[in-house]
Amino acid sequence: MNRLFGRGKPKEPGPSLTDCISGVDARATNIEEKISKLEAELRKYREQMSKMREGPAKNSVKQKALRVLKQKKAYEQQAESLRNQSFNMEQANYAAQSLKDTQATVAAMKDGVKQMKTEYKKINIDQIEDIQDDMADMFEQADEVQEALGRTYGMPEVDDDDLQAELDALGDEIALDDDTSYLDDVVKAPEAPSREPGADSIVPGKSTIETDEFGLPKIPTSLKTT
Repeated sequence: MNRLFGRGKPKEPGPSLTDCISGVDARATNIEEKISKLEAELRKYREQMSKMREGPAKNSVKQKALRVLKQKKAYEQQAESLRNQSFNMEQANYAAQSLKDTQATVAAMKDGVKQMKTEYKKINIDQIEDIQDDMADMFEQADEVQEALGRTYGMPEVDDDDLQAELDALGDEIALDDDTSYLDDVVKAPEAPSREPGADSIVPGKSTIETDEFGLPKIPTSLKTT
């Protein structure tokens, strides 16, 4: 049968949304370029009419301007329609891509769960509990070793009551050392004089007797030599 009728040609895949969007955008860009040229032509006609008087010549230029304006409006409608088509296809393309991303995420999550289950089967909870118990026993034995190494030997045996009495007496001695009441007498003592003795009895303007550093009258020099 295949030899008689031949095989049908395999269908080629249709254009993707991305290809369609690119084609529509290119068409819209081409139309917008035409609109720009028509706008330049309209500006030229407006400048001509602004310098012309009313008459047949101005009316002829005006008719050309109206024709160009109609073309510009038609192109603007086409460009807007193409831009809307491109936007709609972009939205559809975004939705399709989001669905693909979601499918990839779900597949990755399934693979992750499968790997977790496989790895979990390799773990024995009972062995972990045994290890924890062994570690606790080892720590307990280590504490016993430290306690044994810290024992003291040759210490005199002392009664607990005697130790308590000595501790109480030591507290009383510390309390006595903290007593500062003996400093009260020092605080109440009179202040040292700031002036020499007898300074208040000296009358200004009269002859005074010289005194030494202790406030006592100095011995005249004549008396010292006799």
